[in-house]
Amino acid sequence: MRTRSGSLYTCGGVEPAAPVAGQKRKRTPAAAGEVCGGRRKRQASGPDYLDGIPDDLVLSIFSKLAASANSPSDLLSVHLTCKRLNGLGQQDMVFAKASPASLAVKAAAWSEPVQRFLKRCADAGNLEACYILGMIRFYCLGSRSGGAALLAKAAVGGHPAALYSLAVIQFNGSGGAKSDRDLRAGAALCARSAALGHVDALRELGHCLQDGYGVRRDPAEGRRLLVAANARELSLALAAAAASATYPFASLPISAVAGGAGGVSSSPLLSDFGWSLPEAEPHTANQFMSDWWASRGVQACAKKTDAAATGGDGEGELRLCSHMRCGRKETRRHEFRRCSVCGAANYCSRACQALDWKRAHKAQCVPMDRWLVGAAANAAAPQQ
Repeated sequence: MRTRSGSLYTCGGVEPAAPVAGQKRKRTPAAAGEVCGGRRKRQASGPDYLDGIPDDLVLSIFSKLAASANSPSDLLSVHLTCKRLNGLGQQDMVFAKASPASLAVKAAAWSEPVQRFLKRCADAGNLEACYILGMIRFYCLGSRSGGAALLAKAAVGGHPAALYSLAVIQFNGSGGAKSDRDLRAGAALCARSAALGHVDALRELGHCLQDGYGVRRDPAEGRRLLVAANARELSLALAAAAASATYPFASLPISAVAGGAGGVSSSPLLSDFGWSLPEAEPHTANQFMSDWWASRGVQACAKKTDAAATGGDGEGELRLCSHMRCGRKETRRHEFRRCSVCGAANYCSRACQALDWKRAHKAQCVPMDRWLVGAAANAAAPQQ
């Protein structure tokens, strides 16, 4: 890129000559309010120091602003400042550095300009934009090939969440038939994502080893990975609490923390080890998908009483993952795995099933006493 100095931003690059004493001052185009190119411009009261900054320095500042932006408006409002900043803000260097917070689009505000903004960031090489737009296209907009291509681009760049999402797609054969499932590829993608520190991938890989799902069965190693996932989740929660300096349980014993405090929603699996921590916020893509389907009235679970209305099997519609912080939706009927007890809840992965079991489904599933009453009733019934 050519670096321009401040002199190139004046009218023709030449300063006007001072008038001679006793001579009538001529009216110049600049004095009449005209600038180079015949466009009228209001005269500034003082010098414009921005014109004296080289382009490469302004672009570097712009990139740092994009990397630290807290919302999309923080990044896009700079484009409205002047024509020069609007031009420099269109460079790939700026969109590639856009922060995750600036890419946090809302489902209620989804529009074609928002999609173009995410596409522009993805084309510039922003891995987070590739992942968010890929998930939205694959699960919400129905563009399976385009969404999978963006997820693959983010995965090649080493994006942990994109690797795990591709693993879930491989496990379920999403976007295709049941025969398209590739369990070995899903386990390999989970291993790569887990090596990069993704907690859900680490938990999923532990369940795969325990069940022999796509890999050779090794219950001891699977249990070790599940414990490691809980430890990783605990360290991330403590690190986030230390950064915000609002962790309320730092000085309390584990026994006092286990029951929770103040009715705060707690992290589900850490209760296995006597801890109860505030649950982490879902990723931007998962929150978008959850809000997207909620606004369209899509239900996560279908009750068995609806079987007659759906042709006898209760599976007339594609359903969401029952873990409310996931947001994934089936791409074909019977794609997700069901709860083996009640059959009403279905999950895109074992990680979502484990999280939702401790969080809510344990209390919603068929209670054990109902099973005992039903078994006693069947035993007492007269044999025909």
